[in-house]
Amino acid sequence: MNKQETEAAIAVLNRIMEAELAGVVRYTHYSLMVYGYNRIPIVSWLKGNAEEGLVHAHRAGELVTLLGGHPSLRIGELLETEKHDIGDILRESLQHETEVLRAYYELLSLSENGKSVTLEEYSRELIVQEELHLDEVNKMLRNPGDIHPFTS
Repeated sequence: MNKQETEAAIAVLNRIMEAELAGVVRYTHYSLMVYGYNRIPIVSWLKGNAEEGLVHAHRAGELVTLLGGHPSLRIGELLETEKHDIGDILRESLQHETEVLRAYYELLSLSENGKSVTLEEYSRELIVQEELHLDEVNKMLRNPGDIHPFTS
C-alpha cells in the first residue's frame, strides 16, 4: 500500500474502532433496559455483543498501530431513542450493525487486489461475522414461521 492508501485504511480502521466502541456502550445500555419473562437470555445475548464489540475495536486498533497510525480516542455516535421495547432495541441494533458492516466493506475495497493481504483477510473475516450477526438479528425480528427477511 502506498502512503495515501495506508492513511485511508487507518482512517477507516479508526472509524471501525469508534463504531465498535459505540456498540459496546449501546449493547451494555440495552442489557440494562430489558425487562420481562425473556430477560435472562436476551441480556446474556446483549452482553455477548458488547464483549464482541470490544474485541473488534481492539483488533481494529491493533491494525491502526501496525500501519503506523494512532488509534482514535473517539467513540461513534450514540443514539438514545428512549425506546426500550425488545423490537425497538433489535431494530436499532440492525441499523448499527449495518453501518459497521459498511465500514468493513470500505476497508475491504481499500485493501483487496494484493494491496494488503492482512487487511483484506481481516475485512473478509469481520464481514462474515457481521453479516451472520445481522442475519441473527433479522431472524429475531421475524414472527414465528415467517421465512422472509425482516425489512424496515
